[in-house]
Amino acid sequence: MPASMFAALAFTVALLVTTAYFIMGSIPLLILKHDTPLDARFVRGFFNIYYVAAFITATATAVSYAIAGHPGLAAGAAALALIAIVLRKKVIPKMDALGAQIQSNYMDAIPGFRRTHITAILINIAQLAAIVWSLIAMSR
Repeated sequence: MPASMFAALAFTVALLVTTAYFIMGSIPLLILKHDTPLDARFVRGFFNIYYVAAFITATATAVSYAIAGHPGLAAGAAALALIAIVLRKKVIPKMDALGAQIQSNYMDAIPGFRRTHITAILINIAQLAAIVWSLIAMSR
């Protein structure tokens, strides 16, 4: 197996660990009532860090698969990097807006923030499933 493939697999593991770690960290945050601006800021910061980490690991994975000569896997990892950018641009501002509404006691803000939080978790779970599926498919 060429060294470039070892690098690609190492970055894939890093992407897998990053995604799984943040899923396992974000699900327990659902116990927060999301009724204070501090809760909203913490959850928002957690997801912001995840999106940056996901972008970095997915980009490194895409580049390493491209170098290893696996364009399909490189495209899939690049798609995950793109998804991280899009989600960061959509989810983080929405969490910021809802967090500000929580501070001003807007009644729909807390359920809206929880829905955004749950949606982000479900998207992360789908990404994890895609990564695992690609590893299984590649091993055949």
